[in-house]
Amino acid sequence: PSTGSGLTVEEKADLAAQAERAARLCKADLVTGMVGEFPELQGIMGGYYARAQGEPDAVADAVRDHYKPVGQGDDVPTAPVTVAVSLADKLDTLSAFFAHDMAPTGSKDPFALRRAVLGVIATIVSNDLRLPLSAAFRFARKSTGGEIERTSARHDLLDFFADRLKVQQREAGVRHDLIDAVFALGGEDDLVRLLARVKALQAFVATQEGADLLAGYKRAANILKSSGDAKGTVPREAPWTVPGGAVEDSASNGTVPKKGQSPAEVQLLNALNTAEPLAASAIEAEQFEDAMAALASLRTPIDAFFDGVMVNDPDPEKRAFRVGLLTRFRDAVCQVADFSRIEG
Repeated sequence: PSTGSGLTVEEKADLAAQAERAARLCKADLVTGMVGEFPELQGIMGGYYARAQGEPDAVADAVRDHYKPVGQGDDVPTAPVTVAVSLADKLDTLSAFFAHDMAPTGSKDPFALRRAVLGVIATIVSNDLRLPLSAAFRFARKSTGGEIERTSARHDLLDFFADRLKVQQREAGVRHDLIDAVFALGGEDDLVRLLARVKALQAFVATQEGADLLAGYKRAANILKSSGDAKGTVPREAPWTVPGGAVEDSASNGTVPKKGQSPAEVQLLNALNTAEPLAASAIEAEQFEDAMAALASLRTPIDAFFDGVMVNDPDPEKRAFRVGLLTRFRDAVCQVADFSRIEG
């Protein structure tokens, strides 16, 4: 967990050893007469037994609390050893059941996998843990002597997390379509970073600039779809100069139009040349508000482009360049989220 930052190598090794010890003991109380008679005492009795036999407090506490959180409103573990054992237990359970096609169906969830996912989400978010879920799934299976044979099993499990995340975040006022939009990017399985991106996106689309940019994206996407670019297959011109040999304007540090070229095209081109690297740099630094601000600068030029340019020009060279501009605009916006998943 993040609480481990700033610790010495020896301290980290000690925490790891305590977590391993707690993991070995955490299920031992299930075979005792007390838990057999009173199942609701699982974990609680284990903590007592561990403390009674002289285990360190961190180990006994982890044995006692590793089932947490078990429901809405339950305490979320924060102690490093407890957090490690709690996550390992739940991730091991989830990856094993999904690897064997035993995911919940409909309202049936006999192994409480939905509750396990909500527990993992709550623990990660509350402790601000930077844990890539896909890597955790793979490690969970390998650590038990197996591997998720089907790549789809990991994808199904990540989708399952996405569905539960929507439920968990609904009460916080987070829109489900925005979570979909970020998950749809692919490769985003760090829940802390994902939620930071989602919250920045939700704040952005609530502004006039965000709403207008979303409208511009949808219009561009519709034009590209009608032009046969539903999968983004239209060739992109490089280095994005105006057909006919545009020259560089040293005063504006941008591309100026040549004969027959609309100023709106060059305005959008120059705006993309500025906004794309700014947004990419901000995303890399996880400054998602700054990324949104960089993309917001495209609002005026894309509006001017739609007002002043006919994309499907009879001239094939002009048409290809304009479709390419829209492709680039769409791809720039989709650096932060898949805007096609956003409602409205």
